[in-house]
Amino acid sequence: MGTRNRLPQTVRCFGYDRSRLKTSILHIGVGNFHRAHQAVYLDDLQELTRSGEWGVCGVGIRPENQQLLDALVPQDNLYTVVERSEQADSFRVVGIMPEYLAGWDDPERVLRKMADPSVRIVTLTITEGGYPYHPATGEPDLDRPDLAADLATPERPSSAFGFLIEALARRRQNGAGPFTILSCDNLQGNGHTTARIVQAIAERRDPALANWIASEVAFPCSMVDRITPATTEEIRQLVRERCGLEDAWPVGCEDFRQWVVEDRFCNGRPDWERVGVLMTDDVHPYEMAKIRLLNASHAAMGYLGYLDGYRMVHGIMREPLFQRYILEMMEEIVPTLLEVPGIDLTGYRNRLLERFANPMIGDTTERICMEGSSRMPKFLVPALIEQLERGGKTRLMCLAVAGWLRYLSGVDEQGQDISIIDSSDVAPRLQEAARKIAQDPSHHPAPALRIRELFGAMEDSAVCVGQIQSALQSLYARGARATITEWLQ
Repeated sequence: MGTRNRLPQTVRCFGYDRSRLKTSILHIGVGNFHRAHQAVYLDDLQELTRSGEWGVCGVGIRPENQQLLDALVPQDNLYTVVERSEQADSFRVVGIMPEYLAGWDDPERVLRKMADPSVRIVTLTITEGGYPYHPATGEPDLDRPDLAADLATPERPSSAFGFLIEALARRRQNGAGPFTILSCDNLQGNGHTTARIVQAIAERRDPALANWIASEVAFPCSMVDRITPATTEEIRQLVRERCGLEDAWPVGCEDFRQWVVEDRFCNGRPDWERVGVLMTDDVHPYEMAKIRLLNASHAAMGYLGYLDGYRMVHGIMREPLFQRYILEMMEEIVPTLLEVPGIDLTGYRNRLLERFANPMIGDTTERICMEGSSRMPKFLVPALIEQLERGGKTRLMCLAVAGWLRYLSGVDEQGQDISIIDSSDVAPRLQEAARKIAQDPSHHPAPALRIRELFGAMEDSAVCVGQIQSALQSLYARGARATITEWLQ
């Protein structure tokens, strides 16, 4: 990537000595979001303190991470973060991750690292689909093949939870003590969910280990926020021209970031509050607002916008019709939220619209439409069900669900095939149900709503079923734009 003294003065670069960094944090799931979010906060803290504490050892566990490994290791795991707004771009080189290990290739090396007493926190960004549980019930799903394989050969795990359980077992055995497990994924109550899954797997493996984990390991909840799309050649070229760097995998992101963390750790933690992290006793109100307003809105605009021909998110949100739809859908969701200390929800919603419409981000509808069966049941369905239970408005949320099912039929309004990216175990069943709905002249949503692990009790509500069916009929007959226009009247 070049050296610090070759960088333009406009590029911010760490000034601490990387050779002194102690990798006290191990992060599973190194992707663009982690590198633009948690790693940036830790880079800021190290720059402030120069303590040498709280460096990051990154870990990839899936073979598809090979491309990132091949990009980062020759760069000594240095990379550029480009914060983009309509006013200006800013550039920084992040140095907080001196190590990156390949769990799919050498799991033993990763396990040795995790079992070392120097590792005090393990953080996760493994995507919503990486958590084996039933969204409708919250119960762990221990029947997944990867978990069965990890239980059969614990010394060679393939899942994030297999690595966590085996590492904790080794630490218990060698007296290294516990580490905190901090989920940074978009799940409501992500710490509680992670704890339930770890406990359930450990109980099946060894009840004594499960008891030790229950008494020693901390699972704080957290809320994370920063829009971070996939790396493009445009970002690489921008870094090349503006920074004079050859960076194989820079990260482009918005100029906004937020992190709220429950202050419950079992083996120490960084002084994150010194660099803008909100440490709190209760993350729940913040995570509900973010998941149900930002993530649910992303999904709704993604499916309906894609159907209407949009391929870039900012294009959707610069369209007044879509702006109004998202704002009014948010109004349906707000009654399901708790009061958020220090945050005005009206201002929060307006700020979201500005962030969505930022043309410099270059976020694609394809990205926000990915992995729907892992995301929609967590982002939108719970709010919809709560509104049904209280007799509140659900019409525009039901339209979002209908847009998703219409998208899953696999053909857009222009007759072009849709490349659906969804790796969950239930995705094939859901896509088959969506095709049945498309072929049914009445477009009744029952084939999909019967998948209760995704939709909960939505099928039991005549109001909900009727609204989704009506929206589907209109989407198939007249398209997304005409349907949204009618439903906003």
